[in-house]
Formats: sequence, C-alpha cells, structure tokens
Amino acid sequence: MTEPRDTSGLIGSAQRALRVLDIVGSAGDGITAKAVARRAGYNLSTTYHLLNTLVHEGYLIRLGHGRGFGLGYKVGSLYQRLCAELDVGQELQDELHHLHRRAEAAAYYTVFRETDIVVAAVADSPQYPRATPLDFGFHEAAHATAFGKVLLASMQKRQRRDYLASAGMPRLTSHTTVRSADLDTELEHVDRAGMALEIEEFQPELACLSAPVLDAQNRVTGAVAFSVPASEFHARRWHLERAARAGAARFAHLLATRPSLVSGI
Repeated sequence: MTEPRDTSGLIGSAQRALRVLDIVGSAGDGITAKAVARRAGYNLSTTYHLLNTLVHEGYLIRLGHGRGFGLGYKVGSLYQRLCAELDVGQELQDELHHLHRRAEAAAYYTVFRETDIVVAAVADSPQYPRATPLDFGFHEAAHATAFGKVLLASMQKRQRRDYLASAGMPRLTSHTTVRSADLDTELEHVDRAGMALEIEEFQPELACLSAPVLDAQNRVTGAVAFSVPASEFHARRWHLERAARAGAARFAHLLATRPSLVSGI
C-alpha cells in the first residue's frame, strides 16, 4: 500500500494548469474547452483562463476550423531536452525500434537518472503494444519489473535498501515480491546470470525479460527489456533472451562509440 503524498505547499493553480495540459495531450489533436472542462471537473470560465494561459506560454495551440486545442511546440522542446538528460539520441531510439521489430515484442530502454530508475525510451506497435503504464519516464515499481531488477541488482546493498525504503515495495499482484530478503536473493541470481525476468509480478497476464547494458568498466548503466503476454512467455523465452542480450550489447557499443564521448564534446 503506497503512502499518501504530502500535498502541503502545492500551488493549486499550477496543478490545474498541468491537469489541463495532460488532458489536451492525452486527447490527441483537437479537444474543445467544454470537453476539457468536463474531463477536469472545472467550470468553463476557469478552463478558458487555463487554456489561454497555456496557449500564451506556448504549451498549447488553438487549432483551426473549431477543432479546439492541441499540444504546443514548447512541449516538443521539453521532450528533446529530457531525452538529452537521459542520454537517449535518435540512434539509440532507432536501435530500440529495430529490436522491437526483431523480437516481435514491446521494447524498453531503462537508465539511472541520479537515484531514479527511469524508462528512457519505448518501442512498440499495435501488434505488440507496450504495457500500461510502462511509458517514457516511468520510474515506479522497480522491484516488480525485469528492467528494475537488473538495475537494482547492480546497486550496493545499502544503496538498494535506501532506494527501496524511499520507493516502497507495494504488492501489485499476488506474484509480486514484497519481502526485502526474498528480493535480495533473487537479485543475487540476476547479478550472476546477467538476466532478469518477471511473470505477472507487475501486472496480471504480463511477462518481462531484461538484460543489462554495460560500460567499458563492466558497470551496469542501463537495461534493455521486452514485454509479452504471460501466456506466450515460456514458448518465446529463449528467443527473447537472445534478443535482449544482443540488444544490450549493441546499446553498449553505440554508447561507447558516440562521437561526443570520443571527442570530449
């Protein structure tokens, strides 16, 4: 059970504006002010003020022909800057899409962002969709995801204890590991095997498998993972494992040979 968030000191108007931005973004191109107000539970006057402010600041735009509002171009620049922070360039994103197509599974690239374990990129398709909410920026439930286990296994025990004490180990399904001692035992195996998996620990009917991305000093810097329906996992496990290991090695090579690292730029 997750602890309630401390909402003291939060600015309500900022929360409302972000709520509106999220609603417009999730609606696709074109949502009316009335629809935003209805979904957010705000009155129409407040909604118009919030929409107009976000348009003025460049985070939303007004669409023609009465189509309402859509995301503005500042959102794109924020996304690009976050990708740069997470060290994910177009070459890595292209490689992840290649892995997705070759493995015929949703593919994920996960990294450390300081003390967080963050999904840096996702590649999927209608035929092989990503797990929800395993999306760009997802940073929760490391104890119940294969990529999270890979990165947790690379931590020193004290660092891992501190991380899990802060993040928690909620029981997401009946298969989720929620005892630290049990997780420590599993992570020792993950560290030795260089591979992690989970079957219905994060979500029912979902299975994931992940391999570590290593730097030149053999330190874990990230993880490549695939998710598939749990009913398909055992038949496809060895194909997915080979693809994950090969993908992790390819990511390590790309990261090691980027011009920025060679030139020191």
